[in-house]
Amino acid sequence: MANIKSAEKRILITEKKTALNRSRKTEIKTYIKKFEAAVDAGNFDEAKAILGLLDKKLKKAVYKNVIHKNTAARKVSRLTKKLNQAM
Repeated sequence: MANIKSAEKRILITEKKTALNRSRKTEIKTYIKKFEAAVDAGNFDEAKAILGLLDKKLKKAVYKNVIHKNTAARKVSRLTKKLNQAM
């Protein structure tokens, strides 16, 4: 445990940010699962809507430094490709 007051504060801040980042990543993973389920079921309109929302969430995660920008671009690219091939 930290002996310095500022170090204790930083530990608390890190724990809060870790929880928030984990929440954002989990939300993205959930939307990816919903997207894949919609594509598999043939609900292409729903899949397009989810893809738009997912793109927004990924860009926000990049802006907040939760994930790298190339990771977000790769995920959007692969999901778009999957949707186009399924249609």
